[in-house]
Amino acid sequence: MTTHPLDDLPNIDRVRFQVPDAASLGIPVDREHPTRILLLYGSLRSRSFSRLAVEEAARLLRAMGAETRIFDPKGLPLPDAEETTHPKVAELRELAEWSEGMVWCSPERHGAMTGIMKAQIDWIPLAQGAVRPTQGKTLAVMQVCGGSQSFNTVNQLRVLGRWMRMVTIPNQSSVPKAFMEFDEHERMKPSSYYDRIVDVMEELVKFTLLVRGRSEALTDRYSERKESAEQLSARVNQRAI
Repeated sequence: MTTHPLDDLPNIDRVRFQVPDAASLGIPVDREHPTRILLLYGSLRSRSFSRLAVEEAARLLRAMGAETRIFDPKGLPLPDAEETTHPKVAELRELAEWSEGMVWCSPERHGAMTGIMKAQIDWIPLAQGAVRPTQGKTLAVMQVCGGSQSFNTVNQLRVLGRWMRMVTIPNQSSVPKAFMEFDEHERMKPSSYYDRIVDVMEELVKFTLLVRGRSEALTDRYSERKESAEQLSARVNQRAI
């Protein structure tokens, strides 16, 4: 039995749901693989609302033609507490390198993102040899709140995204009283908050399609070219000694 891509999205208005189209964005459609999106969440609770929000986002992304991976932070050590060869650290770094865009979703705790969220970002390096795992990649930020709506966490995530040299999309999601927004089957109820997550994922796919294949040219920097030339010169001089 053939299933429709939207069968797992009961809250979607199928008439108005659109899959971002590369051709309409002026992008060649002959891509070798689907858009790759990594999703991170910031809670280890058995019923983690940031995880549930990320799972809803992943369903939407897959319906829009993307390939998704969700990283489970359970077992990830604190930054610098272990070597980078630790299995969970290696897994996270490999996923960061694999991805072309990311979704970060954290609960707000004491007016800020959780330490679990920050630890994941801290384990991702700006540079790993010749590879820059985040530079030029797209990012969507989201948060879930235990009480009234706040934007403290998404604002902090934006600062981190900029620090990681990512293209953070304009739209964002903040879900207040998240415990009221998911049903007993751990699915998000229909609401304007759900619709906003749809908007954010649609925008993320569009921006990722636009940036994909162009990030190297867009992020090529004078300072990095100069640094690379100096490092090459130093190696040549060392060999000559």
